[in-house]
Amino acid sequence: MTTEDALATVGAVRATGGDASRPWTALASGYEQARAREDSLDRLVEWPAQRELLGDVTGLALLDAGCGNGAKVAQLVQEGAGASVGVDISDGFVVPPTGLELIQGDLSDLSALPGLAGRRFDRIMLLQSFGYARDSVLALTVAREMLTDDGFILLTRTHPVRYAIERAEENGTTLGEEYFSTEPFAYRHRNWDDAVTLTKRPYTIADLLNTFSAAGLWVEAVAEPAMAAEVGERYPHKRAVMNQYLGILLFKLRPLPQRPQ
Repeated sequence: MTTEDALATVGAVRATGGDASRPWTALASGYEQARAREDSLDRLVEWPAQRELLGDVTGLALLDAGCGNGAKVAQLVQEGAGASVGVDISDGFVVPPTGLELIQGDLSDLSALPGLAGRRFDRIMLLQSFGYARDSVLALTVAREMLTDDGFILLTRTHPVRYAIERAEENGTTLGEEYFSTEPFAYRHRNWDDAVTLTKRPYTIADLLNTFSAAGLWVEAVAEPAMAAEVGERYPHKRAVMNQYLGILLFKLRPLPQRPQ
């Protein structure tokens, strides 16, 4: 990323409140390689928790917005989900099973993507992808309108305390200073590809809840998955990471009831 790119990215983040999506096309392959490792926290902690909240998907229409290579939604289709779609800004997709369509596109306005207009889904997944939307409230509002009557959104984000701890260690500041900071920061994921810089906007738990409310959603359930004891014994280095930096937050979101006119 050039200096001009970095400055433009920071400017975009300031204007929209989201994370920068442009570097993701370069980062995507590194992310998928890291996630496929036996000791990946996604494999050990995150995906099992996400799968539990999704519940039985037999016959359900799924949309994975920011699906990466599409492996997760492909697994769900193989488990019996109905006609489903994965969307990602990169295009390094797996070979989709019958019943799954993988689309290259931006999750910022899903209804604008070819093939999605007018479609409804029983489950919409935003798994660590929501922060890349240009306008977070708009992205969630559009997703909400694409739900079936009994549908819900499964949204996950890195625990904001994790980023605050990392920045406090790097900057020699306090946890509180960094947690409540509003300044965008450059972030490199050493386990994915440390040559790619992402620009992120700090957020608090209150920021997330207020965004959900502004998009007409309420929180039915929240999970903060911890590493199982037996898993921690097999991978003590990963247990140490979670003990120090925490993990992710999972939100099960449903549309707010319509108020009578």
